[in-house]
Amino acid sequence: MAAISKIIEPRFFHEAVQDPKWREAIANEIQALEENHTWSVEILPPGKKPINCKWVFKVKYKSDGSVER
Repeated sequence: MAAISKIIEPRFFHEAVQDPKWREAIANEIQALEENHTWSVEILPPGKKPINCKWVFKVKYKSDGSVER
């Protein structure tokens, strides 16, 4: 019987960028955001702060239990 390796989901961005597979996933997500025109970089008016964002790192599984992405 083959050993099943557990995929560790990072809790923080600095943990994720240490793994090449998570770096690839981050790059793919940013590319999708740019292609869909989901965001734009803007100059903020004086006294205004940008909204925060948070990366959530989760493995997506198919119904058969294999990794989808």
